[in-house]
Formats: sequence, C-alpha cells, structure tokens
Amino acid sequence: MLKTALNHYTNNFKGFSREIWILTIVTFINRAGTMVLPFLSKYLKEDLHFTYNQVGWIMVAFGLGSMLGSWLGGKLSDKIGFYKIMVFSLFTSGVSMFLIQFVTTFEALCVSMFLLMAIADMFRPAMFVSLGAYAKPENRTRALTLVRLAINLGFAAGPALGGLIIMGIGYSGLFWVDGSSCIISILIFALLVKEKKKIIHDDKIENAAAVKSVFHDKIFWVFLFVSFVTAMIFFQLFTTLPLYHNEKFGLTELQTGLIMTLNGLIVFSLEMPTVGFMERKGFPKIKIIILGSFIMSLSFFLLLINIWAGILVISMICISLGEILTFPFSNAFALSRAPRGQEGQYMALYTMSFSLAHIVSSKVGFEIIAQLGYQTNWFFMAFIGIIATLSCFWIKNALAAENVS
Repeated sequence: MLKTALNHYTNNFKGFSREIWILTIVTFINRAGTMVLPFLSKYLKEDLHFTYNQVGWIMVAFGLGSMLGSWLGGKLSDKIGFYKIMVFSLFTSGVSMFLIQFVTTFEALCVSMFLLMAIADMFRPAMFVSLGAYAKPENRTRALTLVRLAINLGFAAGPALGGLIIMGIGYSGLFWVDGSSCIISILIFALLVKEKKKIIHDDKIENAAAVKSVFHDKIFWVFLFVSFVTAMIFFQLFTTLPLYHNEKFGLTELQTGLIMTLNGLIVFSLEMPTVGFMERKGFPKIKIIILGSFIMSLSFFLLLINIWAGILVISMICISLGEILTFPFSNAFALSRAPRGQEGQYMALYTMSFSLAHIVSSKVGFEIIAQLGYQTNWFFMAFIGIIATLSCFWIKNALAAENVS
C-alpha cells in the first residue's frame, strides 16, 4: 500500500526535460533566498519606523513597479525572447538588492522599490513563456506546478531562515542573501541551459484570421479579475498578517516564519499529487479554481475568530489548500487561453493582475486596519473572495457557450 502510494507520488515527477529540472532548481535557489518579502512590512514599520500610511504607499510603489516589469517582460519576451529577459532581470535585480538596503528615507524607498520591482518582475512572464519552449504540451500544467513547487519549497525554507537571520544579524542580512541568490541562480541557468526558440505545438496552431486580440477576450478579462482578487487575498500573508501575528498574539519573527513555513510545506507535499490527480481525472480547470477561491475566502472568515492563536494555523492550512487548487490551474488556464504568438502578452497581463493585487492588497489592507481594525479587513477579504468565486461560475457558463458555438 505504502509502496503503491509512493509510486503514484513519484510518477507525477516523471517526463520532464532536463531544462525544466534546471529551471526548477534555479527557481528554488532564488526563492529560498527571497527572505525580504515576508518581512518587508515589518522591516518598514519596526526597523525604519514608518507609519502604516507610509508602509502602504511603499507597497503601492512596489506593486506599480511590479506591474511595469510584468508588462515589459511579456512584451519583450514576444519580441526578443524569454531567455535574455530572464538573465537580465535576475542578475540586475540581485545587484539592486545589495544597494536598496542603504536607502532609508520614505521618498527614496518609494522610487527605489518601484525601479527594483520593474526589473525583478520582468522575470515572471518570461519564465512562464519559457515553459512553452522546454515543456511538452501534455506536461505543461505539471511543469508549471513543478516550478511552483520549487517556489513553495524555497518559501518553506526562506521565512524560517529569514527569522533567524533577523534575530542574529538584523534585516541587512536579508538583502545580502536575497541579492546573492538572484545572481547565483541565474548564473547556473545561463551556464547550463542554452537559449531555445519557443516551439509552436500542434495545439497552438490556429488560423491567424481567427485569432482575436487579448483586449477582445471577455472571458480572459473576467478571469484576470478572479486572478486579481485571489492574489489580493493571498498577499495578505506578506503584508497585514505578519503584523497581526505580533500585535494581536505577540508572536516573534521566528514564530511568524514557522507559520509561513507550514504554508510552503503543505503546498510542497500536496500540490503536485493534487494536480496530477485532477489532470488524470480530466477535471475542468475552471471548476478547480471555483473550489480553490472559495476555500481561500473561508480562510479569512476563520480569522474573525480572534480569541485563540491556534486559528492562525487553521487559517493558514485553508489558505494553503486554496492556493493549491487556485494558482497552478490559473497559470495553466492563462497559458492555454493564449493564441499563437501572443503567449507573452497574455502572461504579461496575467502576472500584471498579481502586481496590481500587490498594490491594492497592501494599501487597502493597511487603510482598513488603520481606520476600522483587523476584523473588518478579514471580513472584507473574505467577502471579495466570494465575489471571485461567483465570477468563476460566470466563466464556466461562458466557456460552455463558447464551446457550443
């Protein structure tokens, strides 16, 4: 029984090309070093002593830079290729991370964070497009999931290690480790993976006259709204929740890091088997996203129970399950929806929805907390999660009508 279960689990990791595995390892190294993000709001509030309002505006600059970077990364990937964009983005953002720790004024940090994220987030749409070159069509969702696993395994190690670094040598250590991981990971990629033109598979060959502009794809735009809302909810993990842990329950950086590590471990353990099972059973992607967005919404309803610290762990488990069901299939839905030659444009808009969520999530979250408290913020996030779930039902019906016509 145990051997059979183990074989089923390991079978999910078979059939990938060498390049996909290298990309996965590179992503893990990079993500494990990305320790600044989970503690960024705490660093700005507690180390640099900014107000909630100032922290919110710095996060807005963070998100605006991310949006610009996502758009540029997708546009340039279609024009000059994903490979060059990936190398430039990670190497330059690594060097920038070394420098940004010396920026401590509010105005300068807004500008610096904007520029840093404009460079760093060029990587994301380029990386998604690279999967079209290095993954087989039948492996594409699992390849996306494998890369996400690397992200989450790195995330499982990163926050706990980051908490130890802060307690040992302070926040400056995070910037040095983060910058180094960017540079090391992209050097490994450049040395081991050769540039390759994206192969147009049979499932992407279409009549050019029948290809519509992304701006006329109504289903995709409603899907982008769903992606934006679910990301907005999820990003509370990196903005308001770490502060809530300390202010409401008195948790240390290490304890916060360990709760975030739980998220990474759950996703690492369950995401690939879940995706493999769903693909084998042929469940429609949109139905899986419906369930995931509902569970993510439920996790914030649970946070309304604020008399017991254990609810933070239960809520984190629900967030993790919602993430497993929502994000890998959202990635795959966006990539499968893109017509030939427009993959970069579609993935740019998809990643931009996450960048916009960064802006709105932090700013709205901190403003609600400052004016009305944490409880109101948790209710608001849960409520918009229900709206996203209902929007998924509209997409499901629209897809059915599209297939009939």
